Amino acid sequence: MTNSNTQDIFFMQHAFELAKKAGSLDEVPVGAVVVLNNEIVSEGFNCPIHTNDPTAHAEIIALRQAAQKLNNYRLPEITLYATLEPCVMCVGAMLHARIKRLVFGALDPKSGAIISVFKILDEKKLNHRVEFQSGVLGDECGKVLSDFFRDKR
Repeated sequence: MTNSNTQDIFFMQHAFELAKKAGSLDEVPVGAVVVLNNEIVSEGFNCPIHTNDPTAHAEIIALRQAAQKLNNYRLPEITLYATLEPCVMCVGAMLHARIKRLVFGALDPKSGAIISVFKILDEKKLNHRVEFQSGVLGDECGKVLSDFFRDKR
């Protein structure tokens, strides 16, 4: 992890607010924001329970909205901010969209696909590379998740 810059913290704070919104709806509190040229293009938060859609992860929702808004399934210049280390499904979507950069908050020791469980973006056989940075507001993002699951027990 490298040092967070002010811009990364700003956009991660927005994703963090979305995560809290998901939690208030009794969804796992994860938020995501797509940024292009220092402007938010789209956003999403986890909602697979309310939508009965197993693919309704924050990152997927934000990527779908960005693709529709930008009228292109390829998103080569965007940065995706996510409060939690993405899962295999979400990393696959990022690779297919050809995103430029991923910034995430908390590590996911159970299903993280960047550092924790898998290291998909390090795979040399893939034909696309995504820059990534972890730990931006990681403590805050992790706390909202741990509080959510503690309250569930």
